[in-house]
Amino acid sequence: MTSLTSLGMPAVPPPTSRPTWKAAWDSALYGAEGFFRRESPAAHFRTSVHASPQFAQALVRMARGAGLDTVVDIGAGRGELLTSMRRLDPALALLGVEVAARPPGLDRSIAWTTGLPTSVEGLVVANVWLDNIPCHVVELDDDAVPRVVHVDPDTGEESAGQPLGHPSVPSSLRRWTDQWWPLEGGEPGARAEVGTTRDAAWADVVGRVQRGIAVAVDYGHLREDRPPFGTLASYRGGRLVDVLPDGSRDVTAHVAVDSVAARVGAVVRRQREVLHELGVEAAMPATVLASEDPAAYLGRLSSAAEAAELTAAGGLGDFWWVVTTRS
Repeated sequence: MTSLTSLGMPAVPPPTSRPTWKAAWDSALYGAEGFFRRESPAAHFRTSVHASPQFAQALVRMARGAGLDTVVDIGAGRGELLTSMRRLDPALALLGVEVAARPPGLDRSIAWTTGLPTSVEGLVVANVWLDNIPCHVVELDDDAVPRVVHVDPDTGEESAGQPLGHPSVPSSLRRWTDQWWPLEGGEPGARAEVGTTRDAAWADVVGRVQRGIAVAVDYGHLREDRPPFGTLASYRGGRLVDVLPDGSRDVTAHVAVDSVAARVGAVVRRQREVLHELGVEAAMPATVLASEDPAAYLGRLSSAAEAAELTAAGGLGDFWWVVTTRS
């Protein structure tokens, strides 16, 4: 991926036939042959679900503590979270929502759909889903004019499109950027990843919850700490690779979680805080247990290590939970 200004783009660029970042991103991930229709997410990146079954256990506690007996997992991958929940609490009603078809071998008691349910009474979880909702990218050109960025899906080469405020550009992009990710006064090359699509996607989900809790878990940022040049990234095979919306790899960007929360009236908290409240603690076992019951000692040691990873500062513990409760 190459920045507009690094190529010395003119302040008023010619029209471009390349798609916007949003359009290319959407096709790469969710088109007919899109990445998430073909690939298992777990083969390419690791989330809290894969780090420890204690993540699933915490969500079961959240659901049961609120008197809920249904869990809906949006962006369910291959059903890993729901499979863990089934082992922990066989009485829960479980539904996975994913663009890919039902995974072979998934427990028959776990329901599966490629579309959002009309209404839900229960706990709705979207773990690392919003970051994969495609959004427009805006960049300041050499004259500090914010322009929509276009991209060649095959090469990653970028070009400048129309400025915000142009009749062909949705006015919502400027309104959102002015409020949530202002670029005014920034240097050429400064970027915003416009969160209108993420806000709308999560509002749609929350609007379907008749009674229960909606939780979006993701990496993200707040208005006072936006990354000046954006966060677009790609993962493939467990490694960070060049950003390219060609369908061969994941494309992700951090979430403006405060904007998402404001749209639905949610509370925003760090994962480590929520998990601690739900009983995930990295307490080391007493060393005397190592001689009295070595197997139990190793089990508790492993559990403590997993809890530490889930709640670690600078790691999974820094993830944001956007939580809305409806009664």
